[in-house]
Amino acid sequence: MQTARELEVLRKAVDALRGDGATIALVPTMGALHEGHLTLMREARRTADHVVASIFVNPRQFGEGEDFDAYPRQLARDSELLEKEGVALLWAPQPQEVYPQGYATNISVAGVSEGLCGGDRPGHFDGVATVVCKLFNQVRPDIAFFGEKDWQQLAVIRRMARDLDLTQPHVDAIRGVPIVREKDGLAMSSRNAYLSREQREQAGALPRAMRDAIAVLSEGGEAERPLGNLREVLQVSGFDSVDYAELRDADSLEPLEKDNGNARLFVAARIGGTRLIDNMAVE
Repeated sequence: MQTARELEVLRKAVDALRGDGATIALVPTMGALHEGHLTLMREARRTADHVVASIFVNPRQFGEGEDFDAYPRQLARDSELLEKEGVALLWAPQPQEVYPQGYATNISVAGVSEGLCGGDRPGHFDGVATVVCKLFNQVRPDIAFFGEKDWQQLAVIRRMARDLDLTQPHVDAIRGVPIVREKDGLAMSSRNAYLSREQREQAGALPRAMRDAIAVLSEGGEAERPLGNLREVLQVSGFDSVDYAELRDADSLEPLEKDNGNARLFVAARIGGTRLIDNMAVE
């Protein structure tokens, strides 16, 4: 596996991979890889001739007081994992390579970025959209893979790609890959490493409470009561607060009062200093 740290090296490596019409899949990450990330790599390998993975802890998607400095950085370990998965090229730039001196452009996606994590983290999705647009232009992939745990992020990226005509000729498809979960149902996340042993046991209440709420929501009743019960269960189970627990349309992310046949439950909750997010389809 080749590793590129400068844009010129990346572009030469991508051109070499393309060869005689070979296809390239891009998997953007912020590192601290776990089984969820590796599942993305495997899906990408099954789809394209070559996989390019990026590791970049993007400062523009972290707000004031968030964990940018503390976010785990373990490039040597991550590189070994990617090589074992057959990744052809790792793009691991420094911040100044992505945002050189004088950088002044920002991408903002209205609608799907509003509310949920967009409400709690102002500017977060501007940073996501900006860096992903740059990654698409830098790598010029045929297809890109993202985890469905960050469902709102996926919606923002899809909207941006359509609006900015990035789907042709560079990115033919932006694919979401289902959430990979621990044995107790907790969605895999790099931030799970922040949890103490006790907090990790308590965190298992999140997917259980969501499944219980979905069992009620799927019967077609109003969402207010099961969502209220979900909040109470989490706080009794050891969570410090619930940022949101909402029912929304899976495509438009419009808020819903009851299941519309395409509903998804979104939850963000804090335990200790860690913010956990999850989402599940109402089926």
